Amino acid sequence: MQIISIDYILECMNDEKNYFGDLWQTCLNNKKRFNRTKLKEILKRMEVLGHIKKHGYKDDAYYVKYYHHSMEENIGFINNIIFTYESKINSTIKNLENKKIFVDISKGLLSSKFNKYTKSDYELLLTNMAGMFELASSILWTKENSDDEKLKKELKNCFKQINEFMAEINQRLLQGRGTEERILLQRDFTSKIPKAGHLKI
Repeated sequence: MQIISIDYILECMNDEKNYFGDLWQTCLNNKKRFNRTKLKEILKRMEVLGHIKKHGYKDDAYYVKYYHHSMEENIGFINNIIFTYESKINSTIKNLENKKIFVDISKGLLSSKFNKYTKSDYELLLTNMAGMFELASSILWTKENSDDEKLKKELKNCFKQINEFMAEINQRLLQGRGTEERILLQRDFTSKIPKAGHLKI
């Protein structure tokens, strides 16, 4: 898994049309080109978070950055993402509450097995939690790089909403579990949290 800077990807792009082939040549990873599949995934995540927008299809496709035309549009976009992730997380956690996720946990937590009846729901939960953590990381980056005080205030509220929701989810999932299982869950959650302004891919 790699740590990708949102700022760096945006710096690789000009203010007009950015074709994938051009980005693949100019956007380097430790002085080497990204794997094409990896770069496509990075651009897809950047689009989900609202930093860029893809236009066109296949070889004619290109990306543009900073496409939100107003603060209201930007915040509306972020709130829609928050609502989507909240709905997905709430849906999966219902299938996990009061059910074991890990079984056969070894002494020292060196090994464990998934409960086959909850494995798919747990993996889906982690995927959606990772998406929410990335959104929080993106919000912090946007807040730090904006001069718009009204936008920064709204972003602060969005970040607070995410923090409160994720704290509630954490409490719901850990409640009633043994110490070893709680430690394993917390370890998984922590591994999904990127640094502010970064993606984990």
